[in-house]
Order: sequence, then C-alpha cells, then structure tokens
Amino acid sequence: MEIKTVDDAAVDSSTVGNTTGNTTVDNSNPLPNRLPKPPIQQLIDWIVDPVRYQVQGRQQFGDVFTANLSGLGSMVVISDPKMIQELLSCDPNKFDIGRGNTLISPLLGTTTLLMLDGEAHRNKRKLLMPSFHGERLQTYAQQIEESIASTTQQWQPGKPFAMLTAARQLGLKIIIKVVFGVREGERYDELTPLMRAWLHVLDSPFRASFIFLKFLQRDFGQWYPWTRIQKRQQRLHELLQAEIDERRASEDSDRTDILSLLMAARDENGQGMHDEELRSELLMLLLAGHETTAISISWMLYQVYQNPAIIDRLRQEIASLGDNANPLAILQLPYLNAVCQETLRMYPVATLLFPRIPKEPITLAGQTFPEDVPLVPSIYLVHYREDLYPNPHEFRPERFLERQYAPSEYFPFGGGNRRCIGSALAQMEMKLALAHVVQRYEMLSVDSRPVALGRRGFTFGPQTDVGMVVTSRRKAPNSVSVASGQVQ
Repeated sequence: MEIKTVDDAAVDSSTVGNTTGNTTVDNSNPLPNRLPKPPIQQLIDWIVDPVRYQVQGRQQFGDVFTANLSGLGSMVVISDPKMIQELLSCDPNKFDIGRGNTLISPLLGTTTLLMLDGEAHRNKRKLLMPSFHGERLQTYAQQIEESIASTTQQWQPGKPFAMLTAARQLGLKIIIKVVFGVREGERYDELTPLMRAWLHVLDSPFRASFIFLKFLQRDFGQWYPWTRIQKRQQRLHELLQAEIDERRASEDSDRTDILSLLMAARDENGQGMHDEELRSELLMLLLAGHETTAISISWMLYQVYQNPAIIDRLRQEIASLGDNANPLAILQLPYLNAVCQETLRMYPVATLLFPRIPKEPITLAGQTFPEDVPLVPSIYLVHYREDLYPNPHEFRPERFLERQYAPSEYFPFGGGNRRCIGSALAQMEMKLALAHVVQRYEMLSVDSRPVALGRRGFTFGPQTDVGMVVTSRRKAPNSVSVASGQVQ
C-alpha cells in the first residue's frame, strides 16, 4: 500500500556516489539498457524470482535498465537515489500512476485509491487520511495490544509453531477489529476464514501468475483458482455490504473503527463515499495491510531471536520506561524503532514502487526518458546499496541510529504523494508486537537453514513459514493502559 504524502528531503550527493553504470541510450529507441532476454523469459523470471531478476539487471547495466515483460510491455527500473529523489519530487500531475496499477483491478475494482490520479486521487486521500493518524492511532493501540496478547497466549513452551501463520492470524484480528469493526457473531465467524482464503489463494509464484497472465482469468469451474477467487470476492462484498447497511440503519456515532470513520467522512462538497467505494477501499486495506505486516513481523522476530545482544538491548530500553511503559511511550523508543526500520530495509514486502508513467518526456539526473514508459524505482536495489548500507545482508539496526536516510534512500512504504496511508498503523503494530514478545518469551528458530526471500502473490516474504519454538516464558511486566496524548 503506497499512499501518504510526505515532504521529500534532498539527497546529499556526497553520500550517494555515482554508480549509475554504463547507461546508454539508442537514439532510435530511447529506452536505456534493455535486458537481452526474450520478453516471455523475462516475464517468467519476474514472476518466479523478481529479486534475482532485478539484481541481475543491475549487475549487467547499473542503476538504470529496461525490462520488457511479455504482455506487460517495457518499464525502466531505477536504483539511483538521486534520480529517484528527482522523480518523487516531480509534480504528480505529470504522471499517470493509477494506470500503472491496473493489474490489481480485477481484485479491487477501478474506484479504489490505488487506481486514481489527479484531483480524484487527492480528494479520496483527504477522506481516508484522518482515519490513520493522530488521535486515531491512540484509539487503535489498545485493540492492537489485546489482539497481540490473545495471539501469543497460544504459544506453548517446547511446541514449535509457524511464525508467519501466527502473524497472519494476528493481522487478521487487527484488521477485523480496527478496520472493519466487525464484532463477534455470525458475520465475524464467516468473514475471518473467508478473508484468509481470499488473501492466500495467490501466495505462491504459480498462483500469482493468475494476476500477470490475463488469459488465465477465466471461469473454468468451481475448483479453478480464479473462479474461487471471484466467488470469495463476491461473498466478501456481500458481507461488507450487509455490515454497511447495518451501520447506516443504526447510526451509531460512538464507533471508532475505520469503516465507521470512512462512512462518516465528507469531502469539501459534503459528499461521502458510496457503498461500492467503501467496499473497494476496505478490500484494498485488507489486501495491502494484512499480509504485508504479518511478513514484516515474522522477519523481525526471526532476526531478533538470532541476536541475543539485540534482545538484551531492547529489554533494557523498554525497562528504562519504568512505570511509563504504556503503548504510546513504547512507540517512541529509538532502538526498537531502529529494529523495525532495519527489518523493513532488509525485507521490503514490495520490491518496487508503483510505476510512474510520464505524460511527456522527462529528464531525471541529466537523463531523458520518453513519455508513456513506466519509471519504476526499486526499493530492494536501493536498500541493498553498499554505499548507503555497508554489509547490507547483515541485520544491524544501529545503522538507523547512526544516520538519517533521505526518502529516496529508504522508502519501504513508498514515496511522494503515493506513500502508504497505513504506514503509521503498520509500524505501530510491528513495534507493539516486538515489545510484547521480547518482554515475555525466550524463543529459538527451528529452521536448520536460513529462510529465503520469495514471492508470495503481490508481496515478498519467507519462501517457507518461519519455524519458531518458545523455550520459556518470562515474568510478564505489569499491564499498562493507553496514556493520553497523541502519537507523533
């Protein structure tokens, strides 16, 4: 999910370095550094292992190269921070961005925020933004802590469990409570497994191909994957519509969940979102906010529990709060924040930003690109630059205490006017989960080999689930309540 507006800081060229490589432009075809493989082979490589695909492209051509994916066309992949900074600082009206997201329109429709540009995008963001910031986060903190506690209580000493599966269960509980606001009952009981089934039907490279290959999007009977996706999606819409109808009839103004806030939101003309928009935005938040945060929590705990020094430092930092160890104080802890940042650097759940499709030729860092060809910053390639992150394959949170990175050097939640609208909520969930677990559990990884990164549908996470085992429970700290005040 790539949605919140930020002010982009300038990149200090002295710290970036000139590693653009041997960029060349053919005057008869101005796209730089075309990868030589046939387009069909490039598409297969992209679906199976997009990280390896990007790394090989950079090894061959440097920080700018052109991919050509069969059926999807050409796109220019960029990993030069200076060029990315200029791109994200451009007037967004010079680009089509929503058009670059049409791959996911079969799942989310055409009215969701991700598909919009220009004034329509700005207006929709204004309606959505208040639900994810300021005092609203304070309201959500207690519900998130309750969900974390109910999930981790199932972990039994000596009994191995799958961390990604547990984090998915946690994420789904939080979305149902915080976003959908659905309470216990028949609708809750049906929504939970239905959401899980809809989300996970694409969580492998093979199943993800149904999104990239349009000819697979057919109804070939009830056991065909795409048919199941569509039927589950239709039922989700029916259940969400029933919830919306119930809310409109009751007019309960005391509800604080995101659905209720979105239903009450009005634009400058006093217009709210119609029901189809509400359903689409809720599914967008489910698709973008469930699996992504679950993956990040899994990687974070996998790394932390292989590094006793990190755990000790985290525990000391949390203990330093004393009686003030409430959720809002925990969110401000510098080292805990650095651990979350390093997790998101090493394991970005999306390897690329949304494509920026220029409406006219554009010059970035002295290089001109033609109109109508997607320009795509690579999160993964930038996050693994040696000049920015020495020994980038080492999990070292201290790097985020030693240096402040520019928005074009570190951007796990996207950038510019498309930065993730749920980034603050996602980071809150990560921080509270980390603080809760390290205070209460000693754990070990049960995986004999390192867990590798791979495609999981739209996202990128562990190729296999992260096996963990609780070795002992620690004495639980005193329970805390959410203090007054706003999250900064």
